[in-house]
Amino acid sequence: MSDIDELQGRIAAALDRIGQGIDLRGRAAAADPEELETLRRDLEDERIANEQLKERIKVLKSRREALETELTTVQEAARTVAQLDSELQGLREANEKLRDINTRLREANAAGVAEPDLINTAMLAELDGVRAARVADRAEAGAVYDALAAAIAGIETDQGTVDEQPEGS
Repeated sequence: MSDIDELQGRIAAALDRIGQGIDLRGRAAAADPEELETLRRDLEDERIANEQLKERIKVLKSRREALETELTTVQEAARTVAQLDSELQGLREANEKLRDINTRLREANAAGVAEPDLINTAMLAELDGVRAARVADRAEAGAVYDALAAAIAGIETDQGTVDEQPEGS
């Protein structure tokens, strides 16, 4: 973008110099009418080119803003997925520990050392953990789906923008 701004500034400065040159030539008593007309045409051509560049700059800035918005959306989705992954990892570890404890409790019960109520409580806790893992898995799948849908929508928008460009741009 800075290159475009720089070019626009250079073109504006050139237009000013051309305009000053035309003013000086116009004041000169022995000005060549053909050369003066050529300079006027050149000045008009430069003005047209400058306006075209300004329009292209507007289009490029608009595209950049759209891409920045899309990037922000994708980054937010990525953070959400990373957070979900972290939570799921912790949940999976807790469930694994719970299963381990339940296995030991069942073994202790088989040896006649444990209380049946303790085993039932542990089993209920394990079921709750499994249900929570299922809910977390669904949430993770939903987050991945949302991120993919946003990315696909962005691609389709970009393709529409490219398709709408006039030829020669």
